[in-house]
Amino acid sequence: MSTGSVEVIYRGIFQKTLAKNICRGVVFAARKEGKIGIAFGRYSDSPERNGIPAKQFAVVADVQEELEEYLSRYEPDNNDVTIACDDTLCKGVESWAWYGLQPINKLLGENGTLLVASTQSPNKLINFIHRKESPYNLALVRSEASFSGLWVYKDDHTDMRLLGALAKVAPHIVGIDAMLEAIKDQFKDDAKVASAKQSHDQVEAQPVSTEQGNEEVPFSFELPSWKEMEEGIVIRGVDMSKNGKGDDGSYVPTRNEHFKKFSTRTMRPVINFDTCTKCTLCWLHCPDTCFDIRSDGLYDANMEACCGCGVCEAVCPVKECVTMVNEEAFDNNDSQWEMWVKDKDGYDGWLTEKIANKPARSHGFHHIGQYAEEIANDPA
Repeated sequence: MSTGSVEVIYRGIFQKTLAKNICRGVVFAARKEGKIGIAFGRYSDSPERNGIPAKQFAVVADVQEELEEYLSRYEPDNNDVTIACDDTLCKGVESWAWYGLQPINKLLGENGTLLVASTQSPNKLINFIHRKESPYNLALVRSEASFSGLWVYKDDHTDMRLLGALAKVAPHIVGIDAMLEAIKDQFKDDAKVASAKQSHDQVEAQPVSTEQGNEEVPFSFELPSWKEMEEGIVIRGVDMSKNGKGDDGSYVPTRNEHFKKFSTRTMRPVINFDTCTKCTLCWLHCPDTCFDIRSDGLYDANMEACCGCGVCEAVCPVKECVTMVNEEAFDNNDSQWEMWVKDKDGYDGWLTEKIANKPARSHGFHHIGQYAEEIANDPA
């Protein structure tokens, strides 16, 4: 007897239907092979907001008892495959239980496969992914992030391609013949079947050793044990005694030291401090209070607090003073203002490079007909 499990990590709302299709597809295909399975979410309803990392799982087994035993766990923690529907998730995610930054490969079993939808090179992605104590494999499905919206779905076959690739990297969970048959039954679309088959034939996995990857220790904090919890419900307030008291006369709002938002971000703002007019609009409109007022009156976006919503770019009245750039272009959360103060000429070159080479990225559904326009404008 054998149990196989697939973890799908996706951007809340943007990719909810995408993740559902993948997990349901695994279960339907497994049943074609006489197995049983179940698909379920670990983070849904109201907390599943725009871009916040969320999870769904598919578990497949030979017999009912085996399936029930596996499902009795807190969450599947020895997955055969982890699917990242957006490559920026490879930097780590705030898990559904919210206890710090969880490496994208944390719940992946030894010699399991991390399957990522990405246009980046494997080596670049590995530099973002935290090191793991056991070896695993990395496989890529060549695709830009498929973002839609709450009530719409971007039917670009990303789900079908990931399902086809899954059958290649983990055939013990489900084989390609059963997968293609299940897709045909569910969607009645030969083009989707063809997409899955092509992805299956093209995807390749490469091994990742314990010495490869990001060396940093992921941000985490200790939750109180049951012996430490107080009577009733006690939520400690954030210490506001130092609110606004930054160095050198700057204004830095007090933030919860345990609540980071950067794993939600798929784009981040880069700021041209030379053209900033200090109009205050970015600071006033930021929904996450991530702007610090520096001693010279300029505004520095705190990259640990920024969720990448793009409001600052939208309200800024100066052209290209604030520009949203794909998160994949960055490997740290360092202060841009400090970089600018230290070396203005060097920052100028850095800023020009980031803006000029920013890959296209969308926050999802914007207007009726948007996806048809994207297809019409796609040179491919």
